[in-house]
Amino acid sequence: MATLETRTLGRNGLRVSALGLGCMGMSDFYAGRDDAESTRTLHRALELGVTFFDTADMYGPYKNEELLGRAFQGKRDQLVLATKFGIQRDPNDPTKRGINGQPAYMRQACEGSLKRLQTDHIDLYYQHRVDPNIPIEDTVGAMAELVQQGKVRFLGLSEASADTIRRAHAVHPIAAVQSEYSLWSRDPEDEVLATCRELGIGFVPYSPLGRGFLTGQIQKFEDLAEDDYRRFTPRFQGENFQKNLDLVARINELAQQKNCTPGQLALAWVLAQGPDIVPIPGTKRVKYLEENVAALDVHLSEDDLRRINEIAPQGAAAGSRYPAEMMKSVNG
Repeated sequence: MATLETRTLGRNGLRVSALGLGCMGMSDFYAGRDDAESTRTLHRALELGVTFFDTADMYGPYKNEELLGRAFQGKRDQLVLATKFGIQRDPNDPTKRGINGQPAYMRQACEGSLKRLQTDHIDLYYQHRVDPNIPIEDTVGAMAELVQQGKVRFLGLSEASADTIRRAHAVHPIAAVQSEYSLWSRDPEDEVLATCRELGIGFVPYSPLGRGFLTGQIQKFEDLAEDDYRRFTPRFQGENFQKNLDLVARINELAQQKNCTPGQLALAWVLAQGPDIVPIPGTKRVKYLEENVAALDVHLSEDDLRRINEIAPQGAAAGSRYPAEMMKSVNG
């Protein structure tokens, strides 16, 4: 097993590989499930020194946690497992979903995740979305009880606002905040990153490759399968699609000068934003996993970072990152 550079999330000693693996796409939202290839990818990640794996009970629903539970049998001590609760999907219509931060629900969700992951503890347990109807103090207070019981080691929040992060952290130390962050989603730079740094909280960017767009692999709308949820995302539609393609073309020019892929350049940029940042690019294929891990060898100079900033300043991407209804639940 190789060793990768490690980074610390929070102030209480949660150490993880500098790059994690987002596992959602192995079971949901993107076309083409292949559990055998996904399992190979999970095992290869461990071989390469990736120790940080991210899932949630709503991916599948439930199937992704079950996949990880099977894949990591006998290997549990080699990895840091992060999962999430709080988005409830309608069993009859998984496109319908609600947000639930009630303590009783959270305890039940945790038990379900432990069972599916085939483990007696979750390393990092996130509230997936903030429930506007339940005080964050109540939810995090109940999550803290799971830490005392040894079922959870560290607590996290996903898509929380600076104010919510402060209130949560006052109840129990928050080790990590997870939000979308990439060259085309730089909103955490407004307040959230500074708040995390002030409080000593690690930051975990999901979709650091812009849902695959920044890899340059997607050239036209038809490249997305019929059941691919990106088809319903504003950035992948109409004029926005072309404007964002132009942005990727400029990133690609710089990547060629650095002898790396546009995806590696995009990941190297996220990694360069600070030692407290651990991106979790998602993939279900060994080939892309290996490409992503190699981004750790791409070193960006001050001049490179300045040029990237000129190409993709904050707000450079055309269109919002989710449809209007889903945007209501981010930065909660």
